[in-house]
Amino acid sequence: MFFFFLLSLTLSTLISYFLTPVVRNFFISHRWVEDPLKKQQLTHNATALAPVPRGGGLPIFLAILLTSLLLLPLDQHLFGILLAGFLTLIIGLFDDVRDLSPRFRLLTNLFAALIVVASGIGIAYLSNPFGGIIDLSHPQFHFNFLGPHSIWLFSDLIAIFWIIWCMNTVGWAAGIEGQLPGFVAIAAIFIGILGLKFSTDITQWPVIILAGATAGAYLGFLPFNFFPQSIMPGYSGKSLAGFLLAVLSILSGAKLATLVLLLGIPILDAIAVIVRRLLQRRSLLLSDGQHFHHRLLKMGWSRPRIAYLYWFLTFLLGFVSLFLNSQQKFYVFLGLALIFFTILIRISQRT
Repeated sequence: MFFFFLLSLTLSTLISYFLTPVVRNFFISHRWVEDPLKKQQLTHNATALAPVPRGGGLPIFLAILLTSLLLLPLDQHLFGILLAGFLTLIIGLFDDVRDLSPRFRLLTNLFAALIVVASGIGIAYLSNPFGGIIDLSHPQFHFNFLGPHSIWLFSDLIAIFWIIWCMNTVGWAAGIEGQLPGFVAIAAIFIGILGLKFSTDITQWPVIILAGATAGAYLGFLPFNFFPQSIMPGYSGKSLAGFLLAVLSILSGAKLATLVLLLGIPILDAIAVIVRRLLQRRSLLLSDGQHFHHRLLKMGWSRPRIAYLYWFLTFLLGFVSLFLNSQQKFYVFLGLALIFFTILIRISQRT
């Protein structure tokens, strides 16, 4: 199975790498670009010589789509994932060109999550960090509409929330060139490695291949997004990243704790941003340039240095997660939270 993981990773990387400049040039030719000077107080490269196109989700999605169709059978689950991913891509591309309402984007996140759940993907249980499991398979509602169906209420609701949460959390951690594709690729690789540890279970094989395809798609995109960037992920690339990581964590056997640890910094940053906006009575959906990477920029950190930090921390947490059980992951995350918020408070005092 290791061979197929490497094959999916390599194939997806190559497809993404060769398609990205094609998409970039297409967007530039249609003048679907963003002037970085208008974003200099927030995130993007204010010293670029020319406006930079968004739309990075297109080569990323095509790489994952082609790799998945070549290496995986098109069953109900894969069809649901690709359909929801396609919806996410289309909405993202519209936003990349015309800037859609944040509320509308959130609504489409819900639709994407509903498609995944409707395809039969859900969270039947959660590992209890203090022992045992939390059964989410009840209550169940059965009905007949064009065939028998059932709804696992808690399982489906938590899966929907988790997918939407990851789509937005990951998207918020995309303000620095190379930041998002780097840590997303690393996170997907570790999910694939975790699947390889249980590769005797054939249900893990699609997870391993899809994780490799996801990692490869973002790795192939990375050289064009790293400082100085020539194309941005855009909302299409950001929302796809969170969507795919959320689905992979569910498919891998409800390994939500692993993904929480892998995305520890983006998740903790999102929590801090939400709490601050609630206290200030500001909209949760509108950017205010106060994310962790923004604060590091204000302290004088270079953009590559910030990207490296996110990559390193994701790699470190991913490596550690391979050797921890659910309880240990819980305590490591608590320790990480304590360190993160202590640093954030000190940075706030200095800036």
